[in-house]
Amino acid sequence: MKKSFIHPDFLLNSTEARTLFHDYASECPIVDYHCHLPPKDVALDRKFANLYEIWLEGDHYKWRAMRTNGISENLCTGDADPYEKFLAFAKTVPHTLRNPIYHWSHIELKRYFDIDVLLNENTAHEIWEETKRKLASPELSAQGILKKFNVQMVGTTDDPADSLEWHESIAKAGIPTRVLPTFRPDMAFGFQSIVGWNVWIDKLSQTSGIHIKNVATLLQALHKRHDDFAALGCRMSDHGIEQAVYEPCSDVQAGIIFDKARSGQKINLSDFEQFATYILQHTARWNAQKGWVMQLHIGALRNNRNALFKKIGKDIGCDSISDAPQGRALSSFLDSLDDKSELPKTILYNLNPADNYLFATMIGNFQDGSIPGKIQFGSGWWFLDQLEGMEMQINALSNLGLLSRFVGMITDSRSFMSYPRHEYFRRLLCNILGRDMATGLIPDDFTLVGEMVRRICFLNAQKYLNTNHE
Repeated sequence: MKKSFIHPDFLLNSTEARTLFHDYASECPIVDYHCHLPPKDVALDRKFANLYEIWLEGDHYKWRAMRTNGISENLCTGDADPYEKFLAFAKTVPHTLRNPIYHWSHIELKRYFDIDVLLNENTAHEIWEETKRKLASPELSAQGILKKFNVQMVGTTDDPADSLEWHESIAKAGIPTRVLPTFRPDMAFGFQSIVGWNVWIDKLSQTSGIHIKNVATLLQALHKRHDDFAALGCRMSDHGIEQAVYEPCSDVQAGIIFDKARSGQKINLSDFEQFATYILQHTARWNAQKGWVMQLHIGALRNNRNALFKKIGKDIGCDSISDAPQGRALSSFLDSLDDKSELPKTILYNLNPADNYLFATMIGNFQDGSIPGKIQFGSGWWFLDQLEGMEMQINALSNLGLLSRFVGMITDSRSFMSYPRHEYFRRLLCNILGRDMATGLIPDDFTLVGEMVRRICFLNAQKYLNTNHE
């Protein structure tokens, strides 16, 4: 009988790897501490009508592949019929061999719908109808999926100007999964559009209840929202920057920059770097006071295709890896906080694999012995959350830090179909360690290695974020 593509030992190429995965990793709960799931969908326990809604609706990975396969934009982000969009993706899937989309698509079909059939143009209709039928089950609603995949905690990504009304609804509903907001104040220095920044300042004023008239009141409003997030269980801030910044900025200079932007004047690069440093330092201090984690996602060159950006907007699959230098500014920024005992727990994510060793060595500079793994080299992110990218990150961390203290995988996804990415990560982790056991690079001791696997897959993140405590 022909073996299913997604079989029980998928990616596990040794007896040791199979034992590590099946006995130690597979049953661990999930702490998905960074994602972009819409809290509204969780609060309303959204039911998905078909594979387009749950799989294609906002997935820029798939859109990139479809465009590359000659699929028109109307079938990617346009107003074409949902089934026609799905069929266009199904025609693309056979061309994604050796792209992670091929693995992700089939492991998701298997785990959510128990479908072993390979997706292509000929099987598309059968798969569409079968998944449509199964999506009607409560098991595959938004909350049902979190329960099905044993997700203990979800950290969404939320703007300080957001009302958090859906998080309030979730908290009152008392669902088993902790769904917590994450403080993402990127728009505080979002000077790419001065008009957009001013609109955001007005929205933040309204949400916070603080009239923002200068930089001091901006900080008051942000701090107020930081406290509001904390009241709903927030554990983390998150910051997406193309290039690490460190340009010291006084209150006076920050006020001048604020006033320039508020009056509609263009902000130059030096002003941006100063103001970004100013906001990031304040957020880091608030985090340190509350015991939160600061996440720095560094290295995305966004919105490269201007024509499509103007037509559709951001997050449409037109972003790339930046080759900007990161080391000196990142070091200075972290040191500026550490020097005043204001450096919070921090996770550094790089998007350029050339920075793997830079980031893996950077975290060692600022470990202070207060907790294990206070400063983390984050999991392979965005373009790097695939087999090669994640293995490179694991190898760099292993060689230059303590893999055993790693807080593990995130989905970084907008899709409720992404939870098998944790399984994917666990399989490749067990395959690496199993190979090392088989070749004698590490001891053939399942208690020693297996317990490390459990820590990386679940326990480290749970402890780092205090998700098992109120």
